[in-house]
Amino acid sequence: MHNLASFIRRVARGKHGSEHLSITEAQQAFAALLQPDADPLQLGAFLIAERMKGETADELAGFVMAARQQMPWQTADISLPEGAVDLPCYAGKRRASPVHLMAALQMRDAGVPVVVHGVTHIAGRLSAWQALSMAGVQRTDDAQTAIRILRTDGIVYLDLADICPPLWHIYGLRDRLGVRNFANTVARLLNPLACAGQLNGMFHTPYAKKMALANVHLGQQRSLIFMGAEGEPELYADRQKTMLYQYGAQITSVSYPGVAATAYPKTPTTDPAGLKEQFRQLLDGRVDTRENAVLQRMHEAFRLVSDGNWPYNWHKEVV
Repeated sequence: MHNLASFIRRVARGKHGSEHLSITEAQQAFAALLQPDADPLQLGAFLIAERMKGETADELAGFVMAARQQMPWQTADISLPEGAVDLPCYAGKRRASPVHLMAALQMRDAGVPVVVHGVTHIAGRLSAWQALSMAGVQRTDDAQTAIRILRTDGIVYLDLADICPPLWHIYGLRDRLGVRNFANTVARLLNPLACAGQLNGMFHTPYAKKMALANVHLGQQRSLIFMGAEGEPELYADRQKTMLYQYGAQITSVSYPGVAATAYPKTPTTDPAGLKEQFRQLLDGRVDTRENAVLQRMHEAFRLVSDGNWPYNWHKEVV
């Protein structure tokens, strides 16, 4: 194992002196930091240095590889139902109900298996688990149990605290560090059950290309990566946002025509319980014009990454 201090020295030299790590080096560095006996000072230094430098696609791929080694199962031993879609939900909602989760339930009913993963609690926001538990979705910490649930129920929830405890610990350091760290992006790319398709939302535009390229390095079959509502994997209906489709080694820029719908709410709710009630209304079939338009877009996105069925009115351009 290389000396971790040498990696920190390379990535922490400032704006003009920092170096990027290769995939192998990033994997080695993060593997060391994920160990129970990792030096907290070195961990903090590395996280902040990467934050200041900016992670590359190669580094993100290496970090994901290291995190996958810490999962309690190996994805090579998993036999998923055909067309399963990975849906990472790590941002939560505070301005509007999670329509993407309603779409996941509807696609489950249409025969598309969906694997949702995230964190149980997100301060001031409605987490994916808090919403899905209202719909009777089951959660587990075991891969084979997850497969059984997926085959019977069509949807399952996995929590980061169970599927990769060391990554969950680093994910939770935001309050102590004062800034977000790359564990959030790594968790989104983790794909714990190795689904062939992935819908991945993000908030900061530059991460779209990085995440798509990281998925190329990771051998992901199909993924749609886009600026989603509040950072969740939820498309907008009224306006086009950054969206990239990764298919094997090819990456294309994607656009679709907007529809006349109410703009996404700008004001956060003060009580996530209100969003629970909104989601309950969705479950009861009470859907407004904006939500209905989003559901249609999400159905198209699910189909695209599930079986490669390209929506007739979507446009793509190789980047």
